[in-house]
Amino acid sequence: MQAIVYDTFGAPPELRSVPPPTPPPNGVVLAVHATGVCRSDWHGWKGHDPMIDPPHVPGHEVAGTIADVGSNVNRWSEGEPVTVPFVGGCGTCAQCRAGDPQVCPNQFQPGFSAWGSFAEYVMIDYADANLVRLPEELDAVTAASLGCRFATAFRAVVDQGHVRAGDWVAVHGCGGVGLSAVMIASAVGAQVVAVDISDDALSLALEVGAADTINAQNTPDVETAVRDHTRGGAHVSLDTLGSPETAHNSVSCLRKRGRHVQVGLLLGDEANSPLPMDRVVADELEIRGTHGIQAHRYSAIFDLIASNTVDPSTLIRRTIPLSDAGAALMQMDTDRPPGVTVVALGGSA
Repeated sequence: MQAIVYDTFGAPPELRSVPPPTPPPNGVVLAVHATGVCRSDWHGWKGHDPMIDPPHVPGHEVAGTIADVGSNVNRWSEGEPVTVPFVGGCGTCAQCRAGDPQVCPNQFQPGFSAWGSFAEYVMIDYADANLVRLPEELDAVTAASLGCRFATAFRAVVDQGHVRAGDWVAVHGCGGVGLSAVMIASAVGAQVVAVDISDDALSLALEVGAADTINAQNTPDVETAVRDHTRGGAHVSLDTLGSPETAHNSVSCLRKRGRHVQVGLLLGDEANSPLPMDRVVADELEIRGTHGIQAHRYSAIFDLIASNTVDPSTLIRRTIPLSDAGAALMQMDTDRPPGVTVVALGGSA
């Protein structure tokens, strides 16, 4: 099969012929119809994820059809159109039994713990616990765009942030996950202030539902600016970028008893950056993390799409062939155009 492969961290990813995968007993092989290009793939390519041991095929936002089925898989058959969360639980541990496979200690992550979906075929383990059947009306490109960014944003806004109609929500960082969070928070009735350093990204945030925007590059005091825009502080604030500055601003801009959700990764020494814990104590703030989404929560996302409450396809600004996926990944080093890029391999899901 054809796949995008890098031999060492940071080396140019190349399109080459590699052996196709075979399913393990509890897994399946998908024929990939579309796969998103996500900043998490960039982190993996840069060597930020200890699960990856090159040579490696990136890609974790996938939609396709089942091409081969492992001997122990009971719920799925060849030819079914599916997607999958980027974090797959084993289905048997205490966390999975409690309904929280996104924090499974034995988790499977395509593109990280195994070769990913920048390829014509990809193996997905723990299939019975994690595959999600796609609605007939959802095209493969849109379905792939849900896999990490949109689904993660949904959990961050709805399940972890508990955003309600009338809330003020601040979103720090308007990449794919941040724009998804803007769209979802607006759809549930919140008023959203989007923060970024790119005017293009902020324009897109307005297009998908933000009530107002702040260019952090031109704003010396983001915390005060958010408080002014939200009439006293955000009820919920999300750091969707992942940096010491955005995390600090997200906590600091909250009103009393507000909720901060950390979505973006802070890596290396940045992971130990201090937060304003005096504010957390004095104002009884809540700090939560979020990591992917459970397979069973996709039905709520599909319901929002079917009701025309959200349209994630509006976030997709570039559809490229598999041969261009490596270049798109490297482009994130210096230039991140707004919106979502999806690799389309043909077929339908």
